[in-house]
Amino acid sequence: MTTPDLDLLRAMPKVSLHDHLDGGVRAATVFEIAGEIGHPLPADSPEALGRWFAESADSGSLVRYLETFDHTVAVMQRPQDIRRVAREFVEDLAADGVVYGETRYAPERLTEGGLTEAQAVEAVRDGIAEGMAACLDRGEPILVHQLLDSMRHEQPTTRIAELALAYRDAGVAGFDIAGPEDGFPAEDWAAAFGLLRRQLMPFTIHAGEAAGVESIRGALACGARRIGHGVRIIGDITMGEDGAAVLGPVATYVRDARITLELCPSSNVQTGAVGSLTEYPFRLLDELGFRVTVNCDNQLMSSTSLSGEYGVLVEHFGYDLAGLRRITVNAAKSAFLPFDQRQSLIAEVILPAWDAVVAAGAGSS
Repeated sequence: MTTPDLDLLRAMPKVSLHDHLDGGVRAATVFEIAGEIGHPLPADSPEALGRWFAESADSGSLVRYLETFDHTVAVMQRPQDIRRVAREFVEDLAADGVVYGETRYAPERLTEGGLTEAQAVEAVRDGIAEGMAACLDRGEPILVHQLLDSMRHEQPTTRIAELALAYRDAGVAGFDIAGPEDGFPAEDWAAAFGLLRRQLMPFTIHAGEAAGVESIRGALACGARRIGHGVRIIGDITMGEDGAAVLGPVATYVRDARITLELCPSSNVQTGAVGSLTEYPFRLLDELGFRVTVNCDNQLMSSTSLSGEYGVLVEHFGYDLAGLRRITVNAAKSAFLPFDQRQSLIAEVILPAWDAVVAAGAGSS
């Protein structure tokens, strides 16, 4: 058995569930567009800018982490720039071996240049389509859908949920609320989530990152089937005197109802949700039977890729390819895709590739 290296991890088909579009802009693209529109940057070269994003995000504070988005959002105001960012995002995913991805962003943040929220969604749609077509031409087929975010610290409204419903047949797969968690509970957005439940559209909710177990409880009460981050579910798990884990009511429900945790190890350490990768409970949650997935959150800010996050699982938590195969299937099962498409993705794309390398002796359970 050999330890899988980054090249092998990059070659394997993967599924990305939690990846912000405005957190995955190429540093060189930010630098170029900022120069065109006169937006001031804190660095004088694309390379220095990339370092600045990573260093600024690596502060242990979610609030400061979110401030880095001021620069990426600034270069996503013209339709041609939004299309470019979306196209490059798709191409970067495909180059990293992702075969299905969901990218989330807040349309309301892309209107400062005069676009409507609907026009922003259409620009992202068109850029994604361009990216998928270019990847297919290169022999790297990929499917990418949008998740539309409302910013939870703004006045609660159903507006973006309605927009998601309007574009559900045009590449929008679901809804989310993003932004600061602490002090802005998911329950404030009950009207939006109620509308989506009535219209049978899926949604995920950021919870258990900056806020604790009660934020996860609130997301569950709103009907979330996936939890964005959710790492602080560990606060509802204690170790008994016999060394066995004892699950509290929230953790029990999350595990037993097969609620997906969209875990983002590198990002969660950066924002202080977890003190270090050494302390990160990914393996424990997996072994306890939670449906765990691994994600980038923000590729630019965390200087990462999905293959890089798989590498974290290998290096810090001892995963082999058989374990990574299971995590990949978890993500595919949790995708906001029709059941038959999820089944085909698993049976025809994911399992043949992963089973081949596992059978060859590169990994074992």
